[in-house]
Amino acid sequence: MRALLKSAAAALTGLALAGAAAASDWTPPGPIKLMIAFAAGGGADTQARLIAEDLEAKLGWSFIPEQVTGKGGMNLAMAIKDMPNDGSVIGMVVTETLGYNMAAAEAGVTPADYTPIVTTAGFQMGVVAQSAKGWTSFADVVAAAKDGAELRFGTMSPKLTDLAYLLGKAQGVEFNIVQVRGGRAVMNGVNAGDMDLGFMAGIQTKGVAAGELVNLASALSVPLNQTPEAPTLADLGVDFNADGYFLFIGPAGMPEDARDALAAAIAEAVSTEGMKSNGVIAKAFGGPAVIMGDELSALVAGDYEAAGALLQAASE
Repeated sequence: MRALLKSAAAALTGLALAGAAAASDWTPPGPIKLMIAFAAGGGADTQARLIAEDLEAKLGWSFIPEQVTGKGGMNLAMAIKDMPNDGSVIGMVVTETLGYNMAAAEAGVTPADYTPIVTTAGFQMGVVAQSAKGWTSFADVVAAAKDGAELRFGTMSPKLTDLAYLLGKAQGVEFNIVQVRGGRAVMNGVNAGDMDLGFMAGIQTKGVAAGELVNLASALSVPLNQTPEAPTLADLGVDFNADGYFLFIGPAGMPEDARDALAAAIAEAVSTEGMKSNGVIAKAFGGPAVIMGDELSALVAGDYEAAGALLQAASE
């Protein structure tokens, strides 16, 4: 992800110019319905709404935010699928929605039924515990489990539940996996002692900086920015990861001029210092991670394909 952020930053100057040009060539046919797959008031919802505010202020576009939550973004995906594809309806989900969640749901849709527009930020997904546990490495967790401790591992999605299971399997231990709703619920559970460790996607940053929490492993394909010495899941014997991004989508068949104008405008907003959305993304998600066009389409298709392999591995 670090390489991605660097490449995205290097392209921002050209992107800003392209965004201005694209926006001048295409304008929304009316107010844009912005469907949001996250609970009101959370970091992801705030990010989506601030992006809308930034674009209203800069371009004069009008947005109508609407919460469509549930089933890991699949309720939004099913709702947006047959809506107008002229750029007047877009939705914010995570790449996991069009990957693992879509594959697992067997709802009769695939990523081909949607237009991926642009990503805005990635996850800093770590395996986290309280520092008071005394664990300084994931090896300490494994040792505790092998000594007979029944360890409760918090997750917030079926994909992460599968990854926790495979992580235990790879290390020769069995976790008591507790799936809850949202990363904050995992953090609250860890802090309260109701869970011994769990997946957190950036929400742990302050606690780690304060010495109250510790990143024991990176759930990404690359090291965590904050704790680069922590092993990745691949280092721990797991062939899958929790790489993911916040993603704007539309119905399939969106005209390229609409898709490109929306992508460029959103990318410029989240990547420009002084914009409200850039501020919250820098603070809560470690900075922008912008992917669009053919690269994004390939990413989404690859995630969907990999999801089938993960589901199979977790069922064995």
